[in-house]
Amino acid sequence: MRIDAVRLLFLLICAGPVAAQEQTAASGPLSAIDWLSKSVATVPTGGTSGGVAIAIDEPPVTEAGGALPVTVTTSALDGPSPDAVGLISPAVSGLPRDLWGAGLTREIAEKLVTHPDDDLPALRQLFLTILLAEVAAPVDAGGRGELLQTRIDKLLALGALEQAAALIDAVGATTPELFRRSFDVALLTGAEDRACELMASEPHLAPTVPARIFCLARSGDWDTAALTIRTSEALGQISSDQAALLSRFLDPELYEGEPVPPAPNPVTPLDWMIYAAIGEPLPTEGLPVAFSYAELGPRAGWKAQIEAAERLTRAGTIPPNVILGLYTERDPAASGGVWDRTEAFQAFETAMSAGDAARVAETLPEVWARMQEVELEVPFAVLFGKALQELSLQGEAAAIAFRVGLLSPYAELAARKHRSADATDAFLVAVATGKTTSALPPDSLGRAISAAFRSPTPSTDAQALIDGNRKGEAILTAIDNIGRGVQGDLRGVTEGLSVLLALGLEAVARRTALELMILERRG
Repeated sequence: MRIDAVRLLFLLICAGPVAAQEQTAASGPLSAIDWLSKSVATVPTGGTSGGVAIAIDEPPVTEAGGALPVTVTTSALDGPSPDAVGLISPAVSGLPRDLWGAGLTREIAEKLVTHPDDDLPALRQLFLTILLAEVAAPVDAGGRGELLQTRIDKLLALGALEQAAALIDAVGATTPELFRRSFDVALLTGAEDRACELMASEPHLAPTVPARIFCLARSGDWDTAALTIRTSEALGQISSDQAALLSRFLDPELYEGEPVPPAPNPVTPLDWMIYAAIGEPLPTEGLPVAFSYAELGPRAGWKAQIEAAERLTRAGTIPPNVILGLYTERDPAASGGVWDRTEAFQAFETAMSAGDAARVAETLPEVWARMQEVELEVPFAVLFGKALQELSLQGEAAAIAFRVGLLSPYAELAARKHRSADATDAFLVAVATGKTTSALPPDSLGRAISAAFRSPTPSTDAQALIDGNRKGEAILTAIDNIGRGVQGDLRGVTEGLSVLLALGLEAVARRTALELMILERRG
């Protein structure tokens, strides 16, 4: 899938500067998803890595004629490893090229797969950066690309479809396992015709019956598609329910008034597309966040588009400008829920566009409350944080504008302009300007943050990873520790921030500290 260059650049910058499991085989890649369409027949992987070409690592023969144990770690001596492929260079990401160091592929993959998806925004962007970073492959990678596939699958699980597609393109491989992923990305992003064209142009890809029928129908070859359904059902290649659903897909009017076959569990992107085509769209609200992409386009109603964009914006996988465009597209059609957010956003955006400070002061509290409802405070700050600092505001509006500024890329600007005798504000200014140790913490959370900046003390596990040259895993542990702190164990906040500071990620640590203090994410 090709992605608009400007859009991809924004996505990489957002994820960039840091200034249940599925196994394809006993030793194959771990996956964070279980809802991939069975679009092509996969071949046994048995040590391959999602289809990326690998070198054959046979055990070397000794002088006695025996072979060394198979547990010996080997890797290709020449040629780039698929696991080293990334979209963000070390100069942009701020991560070291030897991020994984002495870490082993399986242990790294397990940490990536089990990583939660409810991080603070700054930590979520750090995690996305790790998934997209161009770094050296693990020492035991062996050219198999196992970690690459795990990274791609985690991106899909997080709803980062465009980033996952770009990573697949960067590998330059069209293998069954990678094609399955690119096929589903295409379905969910409205590029299904291109996916079918690619399937037809690659003889080594063996499409499964549902995918073949879907693509035959997309190309207008209805007779062949119908014959394929009948033949496949007779041969037992598809169930009667699948045959009924696919037949309805080819001719919905023929089955009008008849009950629709129940949706499978889990629903795949191909299932979702077929149900939508027969006029029985499955709601994406209860599906993985990646399915929200399918409702961003014009095929969905405006309300569904807004709600899908809110989910993806909250996940940090699409630029805030998307939700800006949708919120301001037309007048709200009703009241309550999404419509109240839309109305509040439009009133505020109109005031900002006019530079009307009085009107901004009037509308800011309402829109801020609405953004807090859906945890979109940071995307809102990215959009308006700098502009708010240029207005003369008083009272409640000034207090909100200060916090919006601190959550934006212009935190230091907001901090240096702010004047207040409030102890919490003084601490926030100190964090934003890198002078945390000179300010008095206002509460227990502030003390946990201050302790990390004053005397960084990573947890025992994280320190062992740092000492063992496993910096990437130490960062993942730090994110988990801070998550534990958000739930009430403030020691985790100190330990997690300490790791980030010890590894030179001060900018991320400061943004995280500000979000901990400002956002209501505790407990």
